[in-house]
Amino acid sequence: MLFEALLTNARERPQETAVEDDFGAHSYSELAAAATGLGRYLAAQTDRPHVGIMLPPGAAFVASFYGVLLSGKSVVPLNYLLGDKEIQHVIQDSGVDTVLTMPALAGRLKDLPLKIVDVLELPRQPAVMEPKDAGRQPDDLAVLMYTSGTSGLPKGVMLTYGNLHSDVQACIEHADLRRQLVFLGIIPLFHAFGMTATMLAPMALGAKVVYLARFGATAALEAIRRHGVSIVFGVPSMYGAMLRADSASPADFRDMFALISGGEALPEAVRLGFERRLGVTIHEGYGLTETSPVVSLNTPAAHRPGSVGRTIPGACVRVADDEGRPLPAGSEGEIWIRGPMVMKGYYNLPQETAAAFTPDRFFRTGDLGKMDADGYLYITGRKKELIICAGEKVSPREVEDVLVRHPGVAEAAVVGRKDEMRGEAVVAFVVPHEQAKLDAESIRRFCRDSGLAGFKIPREVIIASELPRSPTGKLLKRVLVQMVSQRPA
Repeated sequence: MLFEALLTNARERPQETAVEDDFGAHSYSELAAAATGLGRYLAAQTDRPHVGIMLPPGAAFVASFYGVLLSGKSVVPLNYLLGDKEIQHVIQDSGVDTVLTMPALAGRLKDLPLKIVDVLELPRQPAVMEPKDAGRQPDDLAVLMYTSGTSGLPKGVMLTYGNLHSDVQACIEHADLRRQLVFLGIIPLFHAFGMTATMLAPMALGAKVVYLARFGATAALEAIRRHGVSIVFGVPSMYGAMLRADSASPADFRDMFALISGGEALPEAVRLGFERRLGVTIHEGYGLTETSPVVSLNTPAAHRPGSVGRTIPGACVRVADDEGRPLPAGSEGEIWIRGPMVMKGYYNLPQETAAAFTPDRFFRTGDLGKMDADGYLYITGRKKELIICAGEKVSPREVEDVLVRHPGVAEAAVVGRKDEMRGEAVVAFVVPHEQAKLDAESIRRFCRDSGLAGFKIPREVIIASELPRSPTGKLLKRVLVQMVSQRPA
């Protein structure tokens, strides 16, 4: 259901390049040989149901991923950018006793009771195109993917073969993806977005993917030029870095099929910057680890600025009020999702799993949004991040959208702080552009002149050199909340 595509491509186009990485080019037949050989090895190496992978983006990760599946086990992608405590938690919670890695990363695991397998030292074997007992059922666990831990220790998200296969096929249909496209892989493959968009999708298509083990704006632009990359998936901070690169030019994107952004909200300044300076549109999408991850996506054929696109085939989105009642088009509420891409549940967490679903199996995302009359979805914030100021609701994203329009503001984030008089007060963190001089009063005046309601204008503005982010580039608002709570009132 997932690995069959790799074996089929190895039979039908054995010498075509599947992956280009820091070690060179790797054909489909080479990947299949490595994966099937590794599958046989792992089946004898461990009797545990899960195997960990701690590797950067590249052919070794791809072969390891499919090798684990071919062994009859499920994959636990390990985020090597996490702290030691979080990595230890993932190892213990998942119960893995074997991890596929390489010497440069093996040191992160040296104090844990594990069998460490250096994938670079494994002997190459001929591919077995029809492995025995390889059949899997849609409800079988394929990947146990731990969330990034933006609020406490990571939780294991159980993604089945059916979840991942349905999401990949729906995305291919929705965006009209073709085998001729050349993918750029700059998102870590331990991230659901990177795994689905830059590994499972190109492998399903029989396309070529170019991986960078470590993202850098200059390196990404050079890869686009050298390899004729035609589709890029990235998080907003990556696109922001490319936009700021002096070497970036419209010629780099002349033959681009699509630039697709996900992971968090795409700042309007980045979207407009790409359009005005580089002559190309960034298409924003939406999803969660729990949804394999893609739910909706703007595409070259159908896109609406500010939205995260229309839902992919099979995904059913409901915008609900606080009592769970469906809301009409244009009304804001919590986004609920149902469909074949929605996770089986949280690993070892039955109560959290039950709380995450409605009786009719809609997944409660915790995200706030609305859908217009044409079916385009808009994300307006997080339910838990809403600020209640003197009884009025303030969406942090609305304030952030105003702040980043200031010519001197590069990034902005808004949180609430407790206030004895108003319940909560709005606090803004702003990162200035290089050479820009910012002060709190000018920022507040800009908000007022932009038409922001008085109760939404930040009571406090903090000028920061940078915003805290997770290893995958996601803004960590809980850190900002902690910082605010520790400041004197």
